[in-house]
Amino acid sequence: MTIRRMDNVGIVVEDLPAAISFFRELGLELEAQAMVEGEWAGRVTGLGDQRVEVAMMRTPDGHSRLELSRFLTPPVVADHRDSPVNALGYLRVMFTVDDIDESLDRLRKHGAQLVGEVVQYEDVYRLCYIRGLDGLLIGLAEQLG
Repeated sequence: MTIRRMDNVGIVVEDLPAAISFFRELGLELEAQAMVEGEWAGRVTGLGDQRVEVAMMRTPDGHSRLELSRFLTPPVVADHRDSPVNALGYLRVMFTVDDIDESLDRLRKHGAQLVGEVVQYEDVYRLCYIRGLDGLLIGLAEQLG
């Protein structure tokens, strides 16, 4: 058996409208938004009775998705947003952008902060990490040439 594709990456957020706005600024498109609740959903996650606001964001090429979830019940039990990039199990999402400097300027208006610095890897990429909305770690890559 082989994998057909990676469907999405999930991120739990505190403020769903702000997260949607942040990732729209990055260039993702809102594909769908819904409330997920009921016995069936709790059986999938193992959380029992749950109520979750979900927004599915799609990359402009249509190949990747980011699922943003805001848990109403049960409450969030852990917070890894301030963990460094080398923390076990920590999630980091990287996006390829057309212009890293322009992207940083736009995202700073939404509270993004540069983690280290923008660096160039050979003649291939310019790369950086930012702390985005609610401290989420996000990588940006600008392909050169």
